[in-house]
Amino acid sequence: MLAKIAEHVPQSGDFLFEPKWDGFRAIVFRSADDVYIQSRDLKPLDRYFPELHAVFLAQLPKGVVVDGEIVMPTKRGLDFGGLQMRLHPAASRVEKLAKAAPAAFVAFDLLANGKSLMRVPQRERRMQLEKLFKKIRRPLYLTPMTRDPKLAVDWLQRFEGAGLDGVIAKPAGASYEPGKRAMFKIKHVRSADCVVAGLSAQCSRSSTCAAPTVSWRDSAGTKPARER
Repeated sequence: MLAKIAEHVPQSGDFLFEPKWDGFRAIVFRSADDVYIQSRDLKPLDRYFPELHAVFLAQLPKGVVVDGEIVMPTKRGLDFGGLQMRLHPAASRVEKLAKAAPAAFVAFDLLANGKSLMRVPQRERRMQLEKLFKKIRRPLYLTPMTRDPKLAVDWLQRFEGAGLDGVIAKPAGASYEPGKRAMFKIKHVRSADCVVAGLSAQCSRSSTCAAPTVSWRDSAGTKPARER
């Protein structure tokens, strides 16, 4: 279940508002004897976050499927760059990083609790998720939620520098629709006048993309800065 961009927090209608976390989207499946952590594009994440795999196995009840975000909390806020460093081929490197800067998981939806909840309305899934997380301890967290659009606007404005990527608005009566953009995301937006100086091709067998080199003036307006 995905989100489409909206310019403003909805001021009418029946919505559940939640922070949009800056991390890796993940769905956690707790089977009878193991745990499987899956990315949004269906790739396994278990080997990159062994500390979370162990916690999920210890704390989540059997038959639970939780949708959420893997984040890396620091004293300065959430560290997305630290998460990206985990995507390393060497298991020894991943293990070292897991001990030095352990990740956390923020849950925001419950897809199964012994039986599938995907046809259950969002408001009821949230109630079951809250009940489940009364027994759950860190580094597993329940995302905050409000039905007050004014508070959602306050979150959007107040926590921009702490690693929150915006606010999500979920229709309270909606079922869980995999792959569909059934929610709304209101993100922080900044603009700047830039010049694209060139493109650096990054090719693979399955796809081709290009990373732009852009230039812009610094705060003094005297010299260009460049970033790829």
